[in-house]
Amino acid sequence: MSLKEKIKEDIKEAMRSKDTAKRDTLRNIQTAIKQIEVDERIELDDATVEKILMKYAKQREEAKTQFAAGNRMDLVNKEEAELKVISAYLPKQLSDSELEAILKEVIVSTGATSVKDMGKVMGAAKDAIGSRSDGGRINQIVKSLLS
Repeated sequence: MSLKEKIKEDIKEAMRSKDTAKRDTLRNIQTAIKQIEVDERIELDDATVEKILMKYAKQREEAKTQFAAGNRMDLVNKEEAELKVISAYLPKQLSDSELEAILKEVIVSTGATSVKDMGKVMGAAKDAIGSRSDGGRINQIVKSLLS
């Protein structure tokens, strides 16, 4: 079963169990997927759906931060609930040590020697890691390894 089909089935299950938070979150994701499919006239594969989920999760994180700064704990809790739903569909995130090991290999394979080579390393790292880690974490670790 593809990721899109799983999301569709889980929407139905959330409707049956009257879990409105999960239902609404999954509907928002499904809408984003369908929007891209209609605009670009393509059928999305699981890798592209994962990218959409990562983008949506990042938006939820940013919104949560802003709501916390505005002291809106009700909205912070809502964003956290959405993040919990989204994380069930994303691959397990790499630990810092696993991520660092992969990035060391990428640095060696690209021949990077200084922070000036950051772009080359980041491009290769995104291909090697995919959606198993956030770009911000990758950036931090690459900077520390190249410094």
